[in-house]
Amino acid sequence: MSVSSGSYQGAATPVLVARQVFKGFFGNPVLKGVDIALQPGRIHALLGENGAGKSTLINLLSGALAPDSGEIILDGVSLPRLNPAEAREAGISVVQQELSLTAELSILENIGLGAYPRRFGFIDYKKLYEQARIICERVGLTEPLETPVGNLSLGRRQMVEIAKALYRNPRVLILDEPTSSLSAHEAGILSSVILKLRDEGVALLYISHRLNEIRALCSHVTVLKDGVVTADKALSTTDSEELVRLMVGRDAGDIFPEWKHSSTGKKLVEIEGFNAGMVKDVSLDASAGEIVGIGGLVGQGQEDFLLGLYGAMSATANVAKLNGNVGLFKTVSAANTAGFAYVPADRKKEGLVLPHSIAANLLLPTLDHYTRHGLRQKSAENSAVAALVKRLTIKGDTNRPVQALSGGNQQKVALAKWLPMQPEILLLNDPTRGVDMETKREIYLMLRQFADEGKLILLLSSDTPELVHLCDRVMVFREGKVVSIIDHAGLSEESIVGAAMGLRAERKVA
Repeated sequence: MSVSSGSYQGAATPVLVARQVFKGFFGNPVLKGVDIALQPGRIHALLGENGAGKSTLINLLSGALAPDSGEIILDGVSLPRLNPAEAREAGISVVQQELSLTAELSILENIGLGAYPRRFGFIDYKKLYEQARIICERVGLTEPLETPVGNLSLGRRQMVEIAKALYRNPRVLILDEPTSSLSAHEAGILSSVILKLRDEGVALLYISHRLNEIRALCSHVTVLKDGVVTADKALSTTDSEELVRLMVGRDAGDIFPEWKHSSTGKKLVEIEGFNAGMVKDVSLDASAGEIVGIGGLVGQGQEDFLLGLYGAMSATANVAKLNGNVGLFKTVSAANTAGFAYVPADRKKEGLVLPHSIAANLLLPTLDHYTRHGLRQKSAENSAVAALVKRLTIKGDTNRPVQALSGGNQQKVALAKWLPMQPEILLLNDPTRGVDMETKREIYLMLRQFADEGKLILLLSSDTPELVHLCDRVMVFREGKVVSIIDHAGLSEESIVGAAMGLRAERKVA
């Protein structure tokens, strides 16, 4: 897919500009003289690692924060700061990576939240319903508008967040990792919506760690590294390798560790005729030291497979031998006791207790290990936390709430908390979703080390290059069945996607 100039023929005068903005927190500089200009009818990419300053810049552009110095320019008018009310009135909408929805409210109520139409002082639900219905059709939301958002999957909640932004008829739309939890079909719908908005003259700022998306949609890019702009140029003048170097200071080829065969031959998982949720009749033999990939289009049963193995979803099997245990687990605690650990895709909702400290989250699964005669052994707890922080290079004061960490460091905590239990089988559900390149590299190195130590890793990933570079083989799911198993020698993005779409298969599974 190539980027066309679009049909918008308006002036190239920027609608929203940040000029020489500086911003710091507690004496630590985050943005150091950053410039960016968002033009109508242009999709502008913003790239950078977690911690590079992207979120802070988004908050300045949307009025959530004021710069320490520099200026925000809206429609040619310089403002000492842009407050949230001015931003909304000016048509600036943001789709944050971390969703701002209220689980107890319906899709309809979330879409209009903060901007309900009124009639005689009361909410005009008839008008709201009609407006929301049109927007939901546009983004492919087919669920009844009365559905509570808390009942939706992560991907569908993401689409509600996008619909909520579109409801405000934005002139400037900022999208932060908008496809990180979407299926291929949903991402395709979103791409069409974005291109139409561009053609209508909306100024778009697009943040993503998926370079294929950036190159397919955007025509201009600004790259941040450590709060400094390292590039601001037309995308046609650069390539993906240079963008990675500008972000992380290394070549793209250095992101993945060298693959090697680490299997010991010791069987840790043997299942035949496994069924869970939409999963039907799956078989798998997997050994210590292997990284077994789980691929396919999003929503084809991959997550049900992991949850069924972990005892978090009702499952059946003709044969089940799980790390020496005969039969499937009935509870998660039984799986943990048997050496299984599960890292969910939605770290904020399922993997962490956000208001609690980094240390408390790291200790959650093993608190009883550090208790004697009913008393907590603080010295032992502190030693355990320090070891985990060092091993996974988790950054930040461990007494701070885990929600204060960047997404990458939060993901490290969600993974690290299981290590004191010394699990032998790691079930990982999209462990690098929404994580920057450098943190991805660190996680990939950890996975390679875990395999070398003899752990079995079942890696579900929506990032196909991860499966290609890390896995010994990949199970490709389609409509709840494993339609192909591709050994490492035959792994490529084309072979995985082809099998997922029913176009080809490397090794057929009966």
